[in-house]
Amino acid sequence: MRRDAQVSDAFAARVLRWFDRHGRHDLPWQQDPDPYRVWVSEIMLQQTQVATVIPYFERFMQRFPDVRTLAVAPSDDVLHHWSGLGYYARARNLHATAQTVVADFDGRMPDDLDTLQSLPGIGRSTAGAILSLACGQRQVILDGNVKRVLARCFAVDGWPGTGAVQRELWRLTERLTPRDRVADYNQAMMDLGATLCTRSSPDCAVCPLHADCAARSTGRQADYPGRKPKRPLPQRAVTMLLVRNADGELLLERRPPSGIWGGLWSLPETRPGNDPAGWCRTHLAAPAQVVRRLAPRRHTFSHFHLHIEPVELLLNGPGCGVLEGDARLWYNPARPQDLGFAAPVARLIAEVVESNP
Repeated sequence: MRRDAQVSDAFAARVLRWFDRHGRHDLPWQQDPDPYRVWVSEIMLQQTQVATVIPYFERFMQRFPDVRTLAVAPSDDVLHHWSGLGYYARARNLHATAQTVVADFDGRMPDDLDTLQSLPGIGRSTAGAILSLACGQRQVILDGNVKRVLARCFAVDGWPGTGAVQRELWRLTERLTPRDRVADYNQAMMDLGATLCTRSSPDCAVCPLHADCAARSTGRQADYPGRKPKRPLPQRAVTMLLVRNADGELLLERRPPSGIWGGLWSLPETRPGNDPAGWCRTHLAAPAQVVRRLAPRRHTFSHFHLHIEPVELLLNGPGCGVLEGDARLWYNPARPQDLGFAAPVARLIAEVVESNP
């Protein structure tokens, strides 16, 4: 037991020495790191690189500087500020959690691990990051970067998505996390994985852990962590309709609250092979003519490929029933509203607007 403690102390000491000299100290969420700012950054950083997150985080903080502002904001506004960042369930969970924090905790983020984990979108590692980075608590983390560092250093075989590998990595991070300077240590481990111990080209020569890294000593860095078993992704296809009216406005539909692009504004869809003009007659009670078919494109989600066939149409009449409820609206590109669009939809709209100034 004594030897384990010595190994852990030495491990943390090397990581912290490296962090003091080479770690990242000027990220925007490291300035005034209160629980709200750290929480938003951690959610944004899930499956997204730091360089991509920084401008989104800065714009988000300008618009929603605190949890109360976020809680009362319209969902369209929240999704608009998330547009292009992907994995939109993160934004919906962020909004829902803000509302819970205001309603149930008087606008203060809970400061205990179990309560934080009970909130939408906050798992064990995210909760640990919030409490360690913002509150100085001795809490452990295990994001993708930390998993890679530990799997290589200690030769943990297998894909981290399996229960046995997850348990071993949690055991290691619990054992190695020091009592002092926990915020710096956790940030250092994330920095190591993001900047040195990268997936494809780890820079082992300057890594503070290289002398004791089991993967480096055997030349097997590429084997750790184990990769997720590959399965062919299913293929789906859809025809997206860019329906314009005489005023140059585009018809939009709000996506269902769950599922892909949940809650975002998108384009009407029909099955490939269906008559696009027939869709307008059925749903808008107005005739339409096909102007052109745009180049097909593919968008890949984590669990399937979506093949998109875009068709531009011009509505020959005012249409009926378009604005029933809040599921559809006419969008004027000349006076754009703050709406949330998925990146492929935003690109399609931009193409049509550019060709129809």
